[in-house]
Amino acid sequence: MDKLLVGPFRQLITMRNLPLKGAIKDSQLEIIPHAGVCIERGRIVAVDIYDRLKDKYTDAKSVTYKQDVVCVPGYVDCHTHIAFGGSRANDFALRNAGSSYLEIAQAGGGIWSTVQHTRACSQEELCFLTQQRADSLLAQGVTTVEVKSGYGLDVEQELKTLRAIQAANQRTAVELIATCLAAHTKPKDFVGSNKDYLAYIQEELFPRLLEEKLTRRIDVFVEQSAFSVEEARAYLLKAKALGFDVVVHADQFTVGGSSLAVELKALSADHLEASTTSEIERLAHSNVVAVALPAASLGLGCSFTPARKLLDAGAALAIATDWNPGSAPMGQLMTSASILAAMEKLTNAEVLAAITFRAADALGLRDRGRLVAGQLADFVLYATDNYQNITYHQGSLQPMAVWKSGVEVYGC
Repeated sequence: MDKLLVGPFRQLITMRNLPLKGAIKDSQLEIIPHAGVCIERGRIVAVDIYDRLKDKYTDAKSVTYKQDVVCVPGYVDCHTHIAFGGSRANDFALRNAGSSYLEIAQAGGGIWSTVQHTRACSQEELCFLTQQRADSLLAQGVTTVEVKSGYGLDVEQELKTLRAIQAANQRTAVELIATCLAAHTKPKDFVGSNKDYLAYIQEELFPRLLEEKLTRRIDVFVEQSAFSVEEARAYLLKAKALGFDVVVHADQFTVGGSSLAVELKALSADHLEASTTSEIERLAHSNVVAVALPAASLGLGCSFTPARKLLDAGAALAIATDWNPGSAPMGQLMTSASILAAMEKLTNAEVLAAITFRAADALGLRDRGRLVAGQLADFVLYATDNYQNITYHQGSLQPMAVWKSGVEVYGC
């Protein structure tokens, strides 16, 4: 396959040599002016000043840009629930009018409403909805998206959801990373205890996931309204014994989940709005990525993940949309990240790290998120002369083009 030279760019942000953990100053960003990217077989061969690359790779085909363009790595949305049916617009209205979560659930809303709508979808319908939402993220510059199940809540319905995610992955240019969240909550129609339900999922679903190669990731919601630390520990230990990577919905309303994530060496602990100094210190002294979900804080009207404290303590911070029909229907990664940046005083470098290589690390992926030789050629182009405008406009500055594995997959 021929080499391809793309550029020149007014600025190219490499994210080279930035740490996986801790605070980052904007002065640490490598910004290459008048830059280009040389690509071969979907990966980056070299990043440098455009004219140098042109002189070195004389046989490369060229894709040139005449206007001011800024190039950044493709974004990674490491926590979404975009495989769902139905809407919870009424929940949002009721919540803003003062109704509690319990009152909304009793009125027919809440997660059980989404479970019923998702179960009513065919696999093809669910595939279409997932693809449609993935394509929306692609237009924002997102090239890798994690997608959870968790609105089926029985073996066949969870399999349907994960098969739909797998099928959608073949129909969209975004790379979808599936996660099994059958342990989202115990379904209302299951007869038995939480422990019984988790045993049922372990015994009946886990082998099918491996057999069909539907996912290598298992998630659990640790919360008073879902599963206890003790219940989740046994569940995740079984998953790890079978070779699954594990992640935890942790510390959203009460603490406990993040400590379990650290104990079990989970890839990530997600939410963390309730985390205190103790939890922050444990995360900072581990390799567990702390995933902030600011859109859920907006949707629920609650506090934000203590992102500044996590970074200053030395933790790895990622930011994701948490796109779901209940608490986070926005589905806008840069808007969410920019809002968190304003509330928690995050640098541009910290925001970009949180939605590129640090978010990739939350998925166990080290081949994307930086524009350096050997990485996937995933990058986002903006029609602007200054990379600071990306966060400054809080998501309203949309990409002019998105490249995935060395191919332009979106352009406007």
